[in-house]
Amino acid sequence: MSCWETIADYSLRSIGIGERLLPRENFTLCQQVVLIGSGMIWNVYFGVVALFSGFFLATAVALGKASANPVSRKLSEWFIFVFRGSPLFIQFFFAYFAFLSLKSVSPIFDPFTAAWLGAAVVLFLNTAAYSGEIFYGALLSIPKGDMEAADAYGFSGWTKFRKITWPTMLRLAWPAYTNEAIFLFHATTLVYLSGFPAWRQKGDALYYASYFADKTFNPFVPYPILAGYFILVTLVIISLFGLMNRRLNRHLPQDVRGRIRLKMNLIR
Repeated sequence: MSCWETIADYSLRSIGIGERLLPRENFTLCQQVVLIGSGMIWNVYFGVVALFSGFFLATAVALGKASANPVSRKLSEWFIFVFRGSPLFIQFFFAYFAFLSLKSVSPIFDPFTAAWLGAAVVLFLNTAAYSGEIFYGALLSIPKGDMEAADAYGFSGWTKFRKITWPTMLRLAWPAYTNEAIFLFHATTLVYLSGFPAWRQKGDALYYASYFADKTFNPFVPYPILAGYFILVTLVIISLFGLMNRRLNRHLPQDVRGRIRLKMNLIR
């Protein structure tokens, strides 16, 4: 089988398109690169869904923690404490068995026992807690002069939040939030180790890397391939978030604009 045939047969296998059976012997480098890359579709899916939805919950959590309302403040504080204080790996297992128990009560919870939804929910709540704390710190760091200037211009309520508070919060939080996005995508590999099953061998990238490592007894080929894919994803995240960072800081003088440094993120 040529490499082009391998790409045609296995590039979309993780989402149910192409060859159903995995190769059993005579594994080629092309097969490992293509199948692990196919599994990355799920890792990207988990990361994008959790990051996009978690962004809005994180904003609400940060505002709740900064609120003068004691109920909102305590709910936000406990949400952050629980999901930041417990390991993500344990959260996966707890959520899976909780969804299994709820499934016996109502069939509506059946989809939550699958990785595509249940694991995404766990990652969504986890990143919302971490991002919420980042945004809360940024809220506290907003210069008082900005708020006083907004008051002087007659801004109040939603207008003040939309034009002053929220953009300034994002500008201050964006470098740390970029790191959280990178860590979130790396954390998607834990889905394979969690209780959520891979349906019909349609697993993520770590599923296929582990499959080849077990079959060939050589982990020094599939796992570096997996690491290479995540390095590429990290570079994409840094590039996209760097563009957004420049957008958020476009009104500042060139010499004081915050930058997301590629080298430091790669080392970390």
